[in-house]
Order: sequence, then C-alpha cells, then structure tokens
Amino acid sequence: MDYLIQTAEYLMDGAVVSLKIFLVTLLISFPLGILVSILYRSNPFFKRVVSFYTWLFRGTPLMLQLFFFMFGLPAIGIPVDRMMVAYLAFIINYAAYFTEIMRSGIESIPKDQEESAAVMGASRMTIYRYIIMPQAIRKEVPTITNEVITLIKDTALVTVIAISDLLRNVKEIVSRDFTLSPFVLAAIFYLLASYLIILFFRWIENRFDFIENASEA
Repeated sequence: MDYLIQTAEYLMDGAVVSLKIFLVTLLISFPLGILVSILYRSNPFFKRVVSFYTWLFRGTPLMLQLFFFMFGLPAIGIPVDRMMVAYLAFIINYAAYFTEIMRSGIESIPKDQEESAAVMGASRMTIYRYIIMPQAIRKEVPTITNEVITLIKDTALVTVIAISDLLRNVKEIVSRDFTLSPFVLAAIFYLLASYLIILFFRWIENRFDFIENASEA
C-alpha cells in the first residue's frame, strides 16, 4: 500500500509539472499569437518579420528548439534554468502556430466589415476587438482545439532536457520496478486532459453560437 501511495505521489508530481508547462504556454502563447497576427497585417516590414518567425519555429522540431535554448544560450554567456528553457521554447513555438491560425481566421473575414466600421469612425482597436477577432476565433475553434490538444501531449518532450515531468517519472518507475502500469496511468492522464480540452472548447463554440443567434434574433 505504501508503495502504491508513493508511486502515485511521484507520478502526480510529474503531472503537476506537465500541467504547469501546458497552462503557462497556453496563457501566454495564445494572446501573443493574436498580437503577432495583427502585427502581420499592419505593414510590409512586420509582415516579412512575422513570416520569417513563423517559418522558422514551425519548420523546426520543438525538441530541437529545446536543445538549442538549453545548450545554445549558455554557450553565448546567458545562464538558463531548465524550466525557463521549457517555458521559453514552448511559448515561442506555440505562439508561431497560433499566429498562423489567427492570421488565417482574420483573413477569412470579409474586408467590407472592417472598411464599414472604419468609415463609421471606429478605431482600429475597436474593430479588432468587437468585429474581427470574435469572428476569427469562432471560425478557428476546431483548429485551436487540435493545437491545444497537441500542446498537452508535447509537454512530454521536456524529458529530453531532464525535467521531471510525468513521462520522465513514468520511465524512472518502469526502469526501476519493471512494471508497465505507470504507462497506463500516463495514458489515462493525457486522454483525460484531451477530453477536458475538447469539452471546454465545445462550450466556447456553443457560447459563440448562442451570442450569434441572439444577435440575429
């Protein structure tokens, strides 16, 4: 019994680390992706910068980026902490993906809506806040959902830089005790997290539908 309790606590410690990386990444990278997608449309210079940024971080593996920040930054004299490396790599990587998702959503909105609001005197911030972004997010909810599910699974990559996340703790127990049950528990954790993410975004989608139907009525 004591063994089971100790094993569960150890796996829970790893799950907490995984959830921290997931939540910090999502809460920063998604708003950052929205901001960068707006900058993309602001002028040709930002368009080129953002295009290069998304091409670079979407075109290289997240694991490679983790290694780069972990070993590359100290090589140029910048001290790093393993958790900060994880946050930095995940935020920059996922902000690039969310930028492309939101850019696609924004560009799917008819331009005449933006032009009509501008003619009526609405500021650029007001147009984005009340007209463009709600519609863009609504259109991209399925894609955003898939990306967030990918994020919770990608947190397992931090094991390559020796962070004691859920997967690393699972591997340690399996190697030590020659049991496969921790793999089952890890699978349940990721499946449950994915299911909760789907429920959450379904609720958001239903809220958007409710607001849209109410406005039409």
